[in-house]
This record gives sequence, C-alpha cells and structure tokens, in this order.
Amino acid sequence: MTHTSFKQLLQNLGNEPLFVLDRNISKSNYVPLDLSVNNEALKTVDVSSSEKLGMYIDRHIAMKNAKVAYGGYLEKRGIYNRSDYFNDQNPETERNIHLGLDLWIEAETPIYTPLDGEVHSFQNNTNFGDYGPTIILKHTIDDVVFYTLYGHLSVASIENIQVGQTFAKGTQIATLGDASVNGDYPPHLHFQIIKDMQGFSGDYPGVSSQKDVEFYKQNCPDPNLLLQL
Repeated sequence: MTHTSFKQLLQNLGNEPLFVLDRNISKSNYVPLDLSVNNEALKTVDVSSSEKLGMYIDRHIAMKNAKVAYGGYLEKRGIYNRSDYFNDQNPETERNIHLGLDLWIEAETPIYTPLDGEVHSFQNNTNFGDYGPTIILKHTIDDVVFYTLYGHLSVASIENIQVGQTFAKGTQIATLGDASVNGDYPPHLHFQIIKDMQGFSGDYPGVSSQKDVEFYKQNCPDPNLLLQL
C-alpha cells in the first residue's frame, strides 16, 4: 500500500469519532500545545525539569479552560537535550523531532484503543527520557496491517496483559503513569501510528533525527488522521 493510500485509509477511519481518552471529553476541551524550539515562552521554562514543565503545561490548559493539551507531531523539541539517549553532538543525527501525538492529562487517566486490535508487544522502556511502560497494538483493517503505540503508561498497565490478547474498539487498555515511571515527563500519552515495526518489539523510535525524518514521515503518519482533534 502506498503512503498516500495508507494516509487515506487512516483519514477514512477517522471520519467516525475515535478516542484514546474518555470519549465524554468533548473535542472543545482539547487545546493545542506547542513544545517546539520555536516557542519563545519555553525559553523561560526549565524544560529539563518534569515538575516545571508540568506546571507550564497545567497553566496552559487552565488558561484555555480545557482538560487536555495535545500536539507534537514532527515538532522539533529542545526537551530531549537533557538525555544522552537522544542527544548527539552532530545536529544531523541528534534525535529531537517528535513522531507521535502527545496528549497531556493527569496520571492514572484511562487509555482506550480507538480500533479493534491485539497486543503485538509491551515493555518497560527505562532509559532516561524514554517511554517507560509501553503497549503496541496490531490492527488489521481491510487486509491492511498497521500498529499503534501507547507510551508513558503506568507500570500496572503492563502487568496483566499478554501478547495476542485482543481488545475491542473503545476498550480500556491502560492508565497513564507519572514522572516516576514514565521516563521523567509530566503525565501524558504518546500515541503513534506505525506502518512497519521493522522487527521492534515493545518499543519503536518516537523521536527522529533530521537525517532519518523523511523515512519516519512515511512509516509513522500523523496520528491526528485518526483522532481528528
């Protein structure tokens, strides 16, 4: 399937309401959030501190009278500079371009699958700044196989699931973790679509370098094609 056809499939699926958070949260209660290097307001925030970044995000949500902040697809971010897991002296190979959609909301928030799926893999990715507990679901729609990744979950989310376990669309699959388990970030869901897992299990790159971003644009299309926030 071509990249264009795959994007069209996702967009068609997204024409009906799909949710990874509580479906009773109206889309009017979602507010865009810019965490890019171009956001001047972040230059006064210590983004290496999950507490201070969380305060900034909470203020942003409150000022907009919203419940959820979202965004980040293909956003070039400075928040990864704190971690050797992403950092590199070469600007071409430094990983700082975000490949998923982040949804910022409090810890223990339930997470749902937007589509029928089965557990491809799960893992606690414990590098500093990594996903923490992660679940990857496999979906088959019209004979097309693709995957969705859910990162920054609670540890409890991966304690009682099994590879091959099936979840119906709209079923709760997890809860969000806090900074003590989620890679040291303010609580949020990293939601990512993956066309080809490339042999990964329980993990898949969620941040790209400039050198590799064109590949990931093809393999990881915008998750908002599904959610349409």
